[in-house]
Amino acid sequence: MAHATDTLAHLRRALHGEGPESSDFDLSPQFRPAGRVLRPAAVLMPLIDGPNGLSVLLTKRASGLKHHPGQIAFPGGKVDATDADARAAALREAHEEVGLNPAQVTILGAMAPHETVTGFTVTPFLGHVTDPFTPVIEAGEVEEAFLVPLAHLLDPASYSIQRRRWLGQWRSYYTVPWGPYYIWGATARMLRALAARVA
Repeated sequence: MAHATDTLAHLRRALHGEGPESSDFDLSPQFRPAGRVLRPAAVLMPLIDGPNGLSVLLTKRASGLKHHPGQIAFPGGKVDATDADARAAALREAHEEVGLNPAQVTILGAMAPHETVTGFTVTPFLGHVTDPFTPVIEAGEVEEAFLVPLAHLLDPASYSIQRRRWLGQWRSYYTVPWGPYYIWGATARMLRALAARVA
């Protein structure tokens, strides 16, 4: 991986302009419902200068949550009426979930919205955390926050396609495991879209 400054400049260029759209239905388009109304949401992909170079901060959702308990996710959530826009929602959620001060984040750009199986259109924002940062997790929502090297996530060889039975039918999805963390579904798909842009 190039020097961090060069990498950040390359990422900024990669996020400029139109990019490939992604959705939870990319590998199983036959399951996409017709005519549904999607609710806006946003996530932050926080880039942090970690011990393994530039790394992405991910969270493990609390096991007591009603939706997606224990899954790996970006800080984020639905866009509230009080949010100025999707970007503001992503920064607010990151502040609430992991204690990341929005003033510490330089947004490099956004990717095309990602449609989820749960009915959201999620805009991912890539942001560089400019100061030393130690996550302070909101225990009601987040069980753990951890770093994954950006080089691992930008390497197409890190990804595999797997499938499982859901509601009686086989559905395929991307995975990008890291150590004990099984990163899959929408999170892995958005990261795969980032890798495709950078490549």
